[in-house]
Amino acid sequence: MTIAADTAAPRSRKRIDGWRWSGRIFLLIMVLYTALPMAWMLLTSIKSGFAATQFPPQWWPAEPTLASYQKLLDPQNSVGQDFLRFFWNSLFVSVVTTILAVVVAVPAAYAFSRFRFPGRKFLFFSVLLRNMFPAVIFLVPLFILMRWLGLVNTHGSLILTYLTFGLPLAIWLLKGFYDNIPIQLEQAARIDGATRFQAFLLIVTPLSVPGIIATAIYSFIGAWNEYIYAATFLTKNEQLTLPVGIQRFFSENTTDFPGLMAASFLMSVPVVVLFLVLQKYFVRALTEGAVKH
Repeated sequence: MTIAADTAAPRSRKRIDGWRWSGRIFLLIMVLYTALPMAWMLLTSIKSGFAATQFPPQWWPAEPTLASYQKLLDPQNSVGQDFLRFFWNSLFVSVVTTILAVVVAVPAAYAFSRFRFPGRKFLFFSVLLRNMFPAVIFLVPLFILMRWLGLVNTHGSLILTYLTFGLPLAIWLLKGFYDNIPIQLEQAARIDGATRFQAFLLIVTPLSVPGIIATAIYSFIGAWNEYIYAATFLTKNEQLTLPVGIQRFFSENTTDFPGLMAASFLMSVPVVVLFLVLQKYFVRALTEGAVKH
């Protein structure tokens, strides 16, 4: 039995090593798959208009230039003024949507996690029911509703719409996080004289910060990248957000590819920076919210 065990151990070790290396290769492929488009976008943004369209493609620009970025970030020219306005509009809509999503999702998720009431499960899963359908299905009904409310061509229409789409998953993420916070901590605080709200504010909220941050990241990214509803609800140039506004780099006869790539790269910077800074909270919230102890 000792000899058999000794021979089985190397085989098992080799099998584990094989899976480990397969996983590393797969992760490397995924990194290249996601990083190469970003690298190509950055390289194209520092090319001249001719170099960006020549064939065969010039992978590394012979004469790099930052002219596209200077034009976009210069408030003295019309392109720069429009881009900075679109950037501010996207930032405003995304930040307000994120704040409102957190303010609504936190008490809703806490109520689903801690309170028992008739129809609780039905109501919780009905909240998630909207995610079963593609967003475009609700485009016409929501447009009619926003027109009736007088919110077409306002940022309020986008904020309300993004809350409609973002809140279900936000509530689901936070509920899973609250489920893993021991209720005994709140009971101990109540015994010491704290009210339920004080126990929630002083005990539960600090422990749920990773889940709240993950919810905020999800809400911000969803609002920042959305295109279909922004293109439908907004027609005035001064109200457009970035995903819609960068269409101005397309024209009937030509396309400013360096300018388009520069605008796209600048648009991706806030999301990438936000995720890199807060990714540990996002991963922690997903893992703790998915496993019930």
